[in-house]
Amino acid sequence: MTTGPTFPIIPEEFSGKRVLVTGGTKGAGAAILQRFAAAGAVTASSARSSRPGAVKPDLFVEADLTTAEGVDRLASAVIEELGGIDILVHTLGGSSAPGGGFRMLADQHWQDEINLNLMPAVRLDRALVPQMIERGSGVVIHVSSIQRRLPLPESTTAYAAAKAALTTYSKALSKELGPKGVRVTSVSPGWIMTEAAEDLVSRISAATNTDARAARQSIMDALGGIPIGRPAFPQEVAELVAFLASDRAASIHGAEYTIDGGTIATV
Repeated sequence: MTTGPTFPIIPEEFSGKRVLVTGGTKGAGAAILQRFAAAGAVTASSARSSRPGAVKPDLFVEADLTTAEGVDRLASAVIEELGGIDILVHTLGGSSAPGGGFRMLADQHWQDEINLNLMPAVRLDRALVPQMIERGSGVVIHVSSIQRRLPLPESTTAYAAAKAALTTYSKALSKELGPKGVRVTSVSPGWIMTEAAEDLVSRISAATNTDARAARQSIMDALGGIPIGRPAFPQEVAELVAFLASDRAASIHGAEYTIDGGTIATV
């Protein structure tokens, strides 16, 4: 189910634009990076390990963005090799915290979630956005999560709190940068059918002796249901991000866009 729909692309829409996508080597991040590349952008990304063969940004930097040193390495390479960035998309995120509720979360678990889901964006913005301000133009997009509004107390408390911090930070940044010509928005996906999600489906299927459809449904039920009956595809998230980064969204600023198939039931 990881093969999603295809969409028409405006040729050369991002020609001449330099785009950095954190977390751009897998999942929705890879789809976002490929979407910008297909529309003519010069792309950059990073990962803790060597470049995956399927992802081919114009600039790849091996760096651990959960550390200040890793962020400095990436930012320095981007400035030296590309001269700066026009569009900065933060998709890096995830969770390694154990399940079992709040009592299972030690201080280090909380710190790890913040270091992965909040601080890379804060540090990279601090390093790269000043050049956008000097030019009077640029776009920053933070990818948060519906978990900030819909946390699963048994498993995502620390992750949800870190993503909530990211969304609040994004809103504050938008108020500061809007008058300076730099647009800031955030995107909050629900469940995305990535390779990692497919692996989870397979594990549940094997553990419960059910087929993939039943395993997939059990995940949707745990989330409270997805009215459209399926998770989002990475390509669909990439389309939303590309639109928000484009001149077609020139008046969209300081807003959060949810892409969750209707999972969040309230307005």
